[in-house]
Amino acid sequence: MTHPVPDGDGGGYAVLAVRYGTRQATTREVFLNYHAYGEPDRVLGMDYFFWVIRGPGGDIVVDAGFSAAAGRSRNRTALLSTAQALAAADVTPARAPTVIVTHAHYDHIGGLPALGASEVIMTGSEYAFWTSPMAARQQFAHSAEPGEIGYLRELRAAGRLTLVRGRHQVAPGVELLEVGGHTPGQAIVVIRTAAGRVVLASDAVHYYEELERDRPFSIAADVPAMYAAFDQIRELEQDRGTVVVAGHDPAVLDRFGGRAGSDFVVRVA
Repeated sequence: MTHPVPDGDGGGYAVLAVRYGTRQATTREVFLNYHAYGEPDRVLGMDYFFWVIRGPGGDIVVDAGFSAAAGRSRNRTALLSTAQALAAADVTPARAPTVIVTHAHYDHIGGLPALGASEVIMTGSEYAFWTSPMAARQQFAHSAEPGEIGYLRELRAAGRLTLVRGRHQVAPGVELLEVGGHTPGQAIVVIRTAAGRVVLASDAVHYYEELERDRPFSIAADVPAMYAAFDQIRELEQDRGTVVVAGHDPAVLDRFGGRAGSDFVVRVA
């Protein structure tokens, strides 16, 4: 059952972005059909984050990073393991914080075993897609790890995976919104804090340039849905005090880095 988020709830939340990995990319790699823009290729850094919502009812972890094995095989630079990154953010896995999975790509679910007692929440359309035969097609399969999708199946069988759709209130003032685009069930998370609303865009917006210049990311299950997600996030951003946190942009450190005293943990609200 879904519920709207009541106005005023969630004022006690703090929101952290945890940077656990990095790599060098290029605009031609990052943006869909980049040649269409008539601009020269350029280097872009790509950072890897997961997020922590800290509130009076306990922590909520949003995504879980890539595994050591997947990072190595894909030539990603791991700055911290999932366990180390959770520790850097003062998250205690033994307390079984709720985990929201925004989508099932390798860099968002590979660390789930480090949160082995937690309830995991994701959209039903995302789970249905990645456990379907279509997900084995190479254009999709290259972004996922079969063993990690198998782990989602195990969570479901064990009763620890909750599937939702559309809008779902995870806690008062914390809402999951299904937007699609990047993946069939891509979700974002909206949090009401004392300072205003925080939109954890995850991979609905990898880079701020996607919103600012209307440029879809190179991996898109549904391009019109990706554009529609941009529009939805821009609409959310119109409310005074709302900040959008992009999923992979090193600019997150520049925009919010002054709010924390760690090289790896950035307080965004």
